[in-house]
Amino acid sequence: MKTKLLYHENSFTFECSARVVAVEGDEIALDATVFYPGGGGQMPDRGIITWDNREQEGSVIALNKRDDEVWHTLDRLPPAVGTEVVCTIDWDFRYQMMRTHSALHILCGIIWKEFGVQVTGGQMYPDKARMDFAMENLNKERITYIEERVNDAIEADYPIRVYTLPREKAFAIPDLVRTRINLLPPDIEEVRIVEIVGLDLQADGGTHVNHTKEVRGIKITKTENKGKINKRIEIRLTD
Repeated sequence: MKTKLLYHENSFTFECSARVVAVEGDEIALDATVFYPGGGGQMPDRGIITWDNREQEGSVIALNKRDDEVWHTLDRLPPAVGTEVVCTIDWDFRYQMMRTHSALHILCGIIWKEFGVQVTGGQMYPDKARMDFAMENLNKERITYIEERVNDAIEADYPIRVYTLPREKAFAIPDLVRTRINLLPPDIEEVRIVEIVGLDLQADGGTHVNHTKEVRGIKITKTENKGKINKRIEIRLTD
């Protein structure tokens, strides 16, 4: 059975009721979930699943999306198929990931507009994030300029919209995929779009805030030379 991905419908949903549809060892698949399983550099959610009127509880220690199902690995014997459960994510961690992910899209949007270079990689962590760009020149003046432009965009409070488009219509949009390699599977019929209105438009499957001002601010804390035309920028949220 296909898992209903509630985190795609509303990133701010932190709890939901669901039913166990399959069990494999310490893993369960549900008919719906708020747990983001990770991907695109974003870390998977953390949290708990409870059942029997919340008298039974298991921590979610791993998440995997296989085909159309999200599998939740518990730290204890899982409930049986058909059990009604409640999924509750660690909201503070999710919101940190949302702010960080949106910050990286702002960074990517600024660098694309200013320098026209593609992304070669990226990863988020609990306290920082990094993004790699096919960029040759990344001197101190350019770093300062990029940081200022990103924070200007955050302060401008651009709205962030999330929607889906048919594959053919989505790929008619110029520069929709910003990575050097198109990571979208060829069998995807609908493409999820994250648009920072007035700044950036990308195909993306992660969770985001609703306005850029929610990011609050970023600081470029480190840069690395990963090759002649491959530079890494590390950022932290300032609050």
